[in-house]
Amino acid sequence: MMAGGGTGGHVIPLLAVARELVRRGHEVRFVGTREGLEARLVPAGGFEIEYVRIGGMNRVSPGTLARTLWQLPASTASMFGDLKRLRIDCVFSLGGYAAGPAVLAAAMRRIPLVLMEPNAVPGMTNRWMGRLAKRALVNFDETARFFPKGKALTTGLPVRPEFFTLAPKPRGDRATVLITGGSRGSRTLNNAFRESWPLFRDAGLPVCFIHQTGRQSHDEIAAGFAASGLKGEVAAFIDDMPGAFAQADLIVCRSGAGAVAELAAAGKPAILVPFPFASDDHQRKNAEILAGAGAARLVLDAEMNGRRLFEEVSTALAGAGVLERMGQAARRFARPGAAEKAADIAEAAAGRRL
Repeated sequence: MMAGGGTGGHVIPLLAVARELVRRGHEVRFVGTREGLEARLVPAGGFEIEYVRIGGMNRVSPGTLARTLWQLPASTASMFGDLKRLRIDCVFSLGGYAAGPAVLAAAMRRIPLVLMEPNAVPGMTNRWMGRLAKRALVNFDETARFFPKGKALTTGLPVRPEFFTLAPKPRGDRATVLITGGSRGSRTLNNAFRESWPLFRDAGLPVCFIHQTGRQSHDEIAAGFAASGLKGEVAAFIDDMPGAFAQADLIVCRSGAGAVAELAAAGKPAILVPFPFASDDHQRKNAEILAGAGAARLVLDAEMNGRRLFEEVSTALAGAGVLERMGQAARRFARPGAAEKAADIAEAAAGRRL
């Protein structure tokens, strides 16, 4: 059983591991909420999903916390029965509140539990359950310290194979900058991009932009960009993100675990702007690891505006070999074969039970 959800950063790696397990002949179910992205992505991926009623507990209102505490016992009891009914031999959790009832029920039934922690700092569910898990699979070496000694293994986060096969991009006469705040866009990055147009135009910097805005802001930004005199394209959503990475000399984005893993797999230099309201401020900590290794520049959300975006991009493009060195540093964090390694460990845990 694959447990976790809420965002694509939780669901997409679970789907990658699930596909590998199915390829090996195993049966896989998911558990999540009807409100999270898993309700759409999991059925679309051809998997069955069990739904639980549960909310968040970290950085939520008192009302939401009270409702979650009220829901938790009933949801855990429901999962306790589902694990027996479905004859689950291993629970594989990526954490998050959607995984809570499943991992608690697994511990009560003594079903092997394998955790995958994508961020530099584990979330609440994975921190609590780390002592009971058979293994904790981490994306960063630094994350191992949050789990009992010898339990953590650095496997990386599953990333689409296309990112690993991107060839290094030689610098042309005009640099391409990819700006993306994720599938829903980022108000901070959208506003900074819009404010930067006159600065880039007046400086005459040879640069081309690819900007993913999210659907809500697309029409307004696209119309303004068309009148700005700058080169590039503005899209509400980029279907072929590996293709966009291939075109980019520099990427400006948030620093969620999925984005960071894709940057590493592709070996791309980045300007990282952590989402300030992420639980446990994990995006800032993800960005600090890459920035400390020279793979990225870190700009806090409150400091990102048009002037800062222009200055960061201009500085990165002006220095000889700067982008190449950053890209090489990013690639040192690449972890190919993460889904296969995760499937190996899930198989081993389930095999002990069988």
